[in-house]
Amino acid sequence: MLDTETKARLTEEFKIHETDNGSTEVQVALLTERIRQITEHLQSNKKDVHSRRGLVGLVSQRRRLLNYLNKEDINRYQTLIGKLGLRR
Repeated sequence: MLDTETKARLTEEFKIHETDNGSTEVQVALLTERIRQITEHLQSNKKDVHSRRGLVGLVSQRRRLLNYLNKEDINRYQTLIGKLGLRR
């Protein structure tokens, strides 16, 4: 789970306008941080199948959001994957 400070930091960094806290960019940034945390957890707990299944779901959700952003605005998509260091 993400702590409050991490969520606030990511929201502040990726928001589009002043009152934004649910745009596609913010959602993808939060999902990316959770994916990194779960991946780190799974490296030390190799038999945790339930967390692995959750990780697959989070990756799929992030992929769907990125596909949506790619269709809507390619410039925002390119900027986001550059900031997050994602491949595509």
